[in-house]
Amino acid sequence: MNNITILSPSWKRAKTACTHKAVNNLRYVVCEAQADDYAKRKLPLLVCPDSAQGSTSRIRNWILDNSPTENLVITDDDISSFGRWDGNTKNRMKPEEVNDFIESGFLLAEEWGCRYWGMNLLPDKGMCHEFRPFSLHNAILGPFGGFRLPLPIRYPENLPLKEDYDFSLQVLNKYRRILRFNYVHYNAAQHTNLGGCADFRNIQQELEQARLLQKRWGPEIVKIEYGDKKKKGQKKEAHYDINPLIRVPIGGI
Repeated sequence: MNNITILSPSWKRAKTACTHKAVNNLRYVVCEAQADDYAKRKLPLLVCPDSAQGSTSRIRNWILDNSPTENLVITDDDISSFGRWDGNTKNRMKPEEVNDFIESGFLLAEEWGCRYWGMNLLPDKGMCHEFRPFSLHNAILGPFGGFRLPLPIRYPENLPLKEDYDFSLQVLNKYRRILRFNYVHYNAAQHTNLGGCADFRNIQQELEQARLLQKRWGPEIVKIEYGDKKKKGQKKEAHYDINPLIRVPIGGI
C-alpha cells in the first residue's frame, strides 16, 4: 500500500525527537516558529501553522483534517522502538518490519470494518494476551493510532491530557469496534521526556482531566483507580493511577 501517511506531532523536541529511527517514511509535524530548529537536524518535516499547535487535541485534529492520504498513522515523537511478542520471546522490530506491520494493520482494519486501529500500550508480557492476539473493544492511546479516513470524529480540546481515551470512546460509541493488536507494542519516554505535554501536565491536572472524562462517559465506563488507604496512624496522602480504567459495555473480545 502506497497510500499511507505517517505523521508525528512534535513540540519543543527538536533535539530529542527519535521516532523516525523506529519507523521509515515518518514526518514530524511542527509549527512554523519551530521548524528551523528541527531542520537543523535534517529531520523530515511537515510544517503546520502556529495556530494549529497549542494542545495535543488541536494538532491531532489539524493532522486529521490535512492528511494527504486516507490511511493515516499518528504517532508520538519519543518512541524509541516497536516490539512484538512471539510466544514468550519479545522481539524488537526493525523499521522496515514496522512499516510492513502498518500496511498489514490497515488491510486487516479494512477487512474487519474498523475505522481506527492500534497496538498494546505496554510491553509487559502480562498485557500481551497470548490467546487473544486481537481485541475489538479496548481503548487505544495517543502514542500510536491508525486512522481510515474520512473519520467524522475529532479530539476534544477541553481534554488535552485524556483526549486519546475520549477519542477511542467516541469511535467505539459510533462504530462499535476498534482493532487493537495485543501482541505488538511501542516503547516511549512519555511522562519522562521534556517538551510536548510534559511542559504543562501535572498530577492535579491529570486528576481533573480524568474526572472530566468520567463525567462525560459515566463512572461505569471510566473508572479512576485510587490507591490503597494508609494504615491507622500514618499520614493519609491522595494518590491514584493517572490512567483511568476503561470498561466498554460492548460484548465480544
